[in-house]
Amino acid sequence: MQEFVFFINGDVDHPLTIDPTVWIFDERKVDLDTYFDEMKTKEDEETAYKKAISAQWDKELIEGSAPPRPNSNGNEIRYDKQKLINGSFGMPLKPFILNSKPLEEVSNVEIVEEDGTSHIVKLSEVVNGIVGFSYKGKPLKEDGPIHFYFGDGSNRTNPIKNVSTFTLSK
Repeated sequence: MQEFVFFINGDVDHPLTIDPTVWIFDERKVDLDTYFDEMKTKEDEETAYKKAISAQWDKELIEGSAPPRPNSNGNEIRYDKQKLINGSFGMPLKPFILNSKPLEEVSNVEIVEEDGTSHIVKLSEVVNGIVGFSYKGKPLKEDGPIHFYFGDGSNRTNPIKNVSTFTLSK
C-alpha cells in the first residue's frame, strides 16, 4: 500500500515529510481548474495594482487619508462547501522548498515517482511549481500522493504523477 506522504530531501538542512491531505483547509491552496488561466493575466493585474496604489499614495500625501470603513462581514473565513467537495486543488511548492533550506549550491531537483521513474528539473522550475493534491474533491489515491505542475502550466494536461520525493542536488 502506498504511503500518502511525499518527501523533500537531498542537499538540504531540513529534510521534510509532508502529508498533502491536510492542505484542503490551507488558505495557500490554489484552484487547479482556474489557476493557470489566471496566471496569464496576473502580470497585467499587478501592473494595474501598482499604478492604483501609486495614485492612492499620491492622493493621500496631498489630501490626507480617510479612516478605514468597517467591513460588514467582519473577519469571517468562509469556505464554499461545494467548491471543497468538487474542486481540484494544488499547493505552491515554494514555501516547502524554502523551509527545507536548500544548500547554496543546489541547482537541480530529482522528482521521483512511486515506481522509481525520475525527472531532473532545475531548482527554479520546482520552486515555481504547483503540486496537485486533490481532483474533484478527492485525494489522489490512484496516481498520487501528488502531481507536479510547472508554474507556467506547460504540463497542465500531463503533470508528473505519483510523485513521492523531491531530491535536491548540485
